[in-house]
Amino acid sequence: MPDLHRVFLVGPMGAGKSTIGKYLARQLGLAFADTDTEIEHRTGADIPWIFDVEGESGFRDREQQVVEEMTQMDDIVLATGGGVIMRAENRAALGSRGFVIYLHATVDEQVRRTRNDRKRPLLQSGNPGTVLRDLFKVRDPLYREIADYVIDTDGCSPRTVAQRLMEALTTER
Repeated sequence: MPDLHRVFLVGPMGAGKSTIGKYLARQLGLAFADTDTEIEHRTGADIPWIFDVEGESGFRDREQQVVEEMTQMDDIVLATGGGVIMRAENRAALGSRGFVIYLHATVDEQVRRTRNDRKRPLLQSGNPGTVLRDLFKVRDPLYREIADYVIDTDGCSPRTVAQRLMEALTTER
């Protein structure tokens, strides 16, 4: 079984990182944290507001600082934002400090899951399907680059994905 005292979840928006992460943390007996939630807690502002005021680069600077700190915490399942892998420093921290799980979701599934979500800044302008497809082309190889394990989340409840992860991870040798 892999060392699971630091588990990092990566993947696109709508893959279920936060929800699946909570189930997985409970099953592993670990704490759960979310980088976006931590950024909001530290700033006292929500992610869309940070994007509006500081732009994406300002948000990514904050995200990098949080990733640097939180990837050094023990006994944690950490859900990350979909764009976390865009910075090499984040990929290095995630890939070298813990067990990285890529929660894969197709673009069609992402569109379905995010269609009513107004808190995703990158989806507020343009066609969400086109935006998600463009992001997927760039980000999918980067998720795979650092992933120790990849699981498909399409058509599955978060609880089912967490159960499948537990089965796979506890039988993997």
